[in-house]
Amino acid sequence: MIPYPNIDPVFIRIGPLAFRWYGLMYALSFITAIFMIRVIAIKKNLKITQDEISDLILWIAIGVILGGRLGYIVFYHPVFYLSNPLKILAVWEGGMSFHGGLIGVTTAGFLFCKTRGFSFYDVADVAVVSGPIGLGLGRMGNFINGELFGRPTDLPWCMVFPQGGEACRHPSQLYQAGLEGIALFAILFFLSGRNVARGVTFWSLILFYGLFRFLVEFAREPDAHLGLLLGVFSMGQVLSAPMFILGLVMVWRQNTAAKTKIA
Repeated sequence: MIPYPNIDPVFIRIGPLAFRWYGLMYALSFITAIFMIRVIAIKKNLKITQDEISDLILWIAIGVILGGRLGYIVFYHPVFYLSNPLKILAVWEGGMSFHGGLIGVTTAGFLFCKTRGFSFYDVADVAVVSGPIGLGLGRMGNFINGELFGRPTDLPWCMVFPQGGEACRHPSQLYQAGLEGIALFAILFFLSGRNVARGVTFWSLILFYGLFRFLVEFAREPDAHLGLLLGVFSMGQVLSAPMFILGLVMVWRQNTAAKTKIA
């Protein structure tokens, strides 16, 4: 067993104000995205100005918040929020869904491209490279908060989380930070430097996130109010499996379309 570090979720207090590590992770994610998008845009010869990148980040932030919140309501707690509609606005109480956030970000990105005259895939292939950085930082925020921990295990690196009872558990947040953050970033960054077909980098995010999330969910504690669906799969796996399949099909389709044009 490895002792859980019990880091204070609040990294600084100024009078009545408390600044939390999780919020800092969000801020760092968006700041890093501005820099990363600029670097990849130059490498890919995408003609996008710094002001347009800033606007894109604003659209993405709105998509993350609205999509993540609505996704959580629809996928995880529809009955509760139908009975308590005012709670929909209580975002300070927590409740965000990655899958909903992805839908929100994709929609926001599509609308941004539509209004600014960009090709969606040209922008998406550049923007998604920064996504895993935010995902990795977010999972580290979950770890610091001691939330979204793993299932009980007797592996030597298990941890006892304050909110998880006496059981020693998988530090699944760290698994996700490694897979959804470091590994996924390496894949997308590699693809961004290769002459791949348009859309392949974007759909590779969908493909590999779906795969990594599906696998790590076997070690992650399922939502207490949902449990395992069909006695086997968590809600995260039910939502991630279609991502993997869709991503696989679309990567193949984009590659096939590119080869057809060359022929």
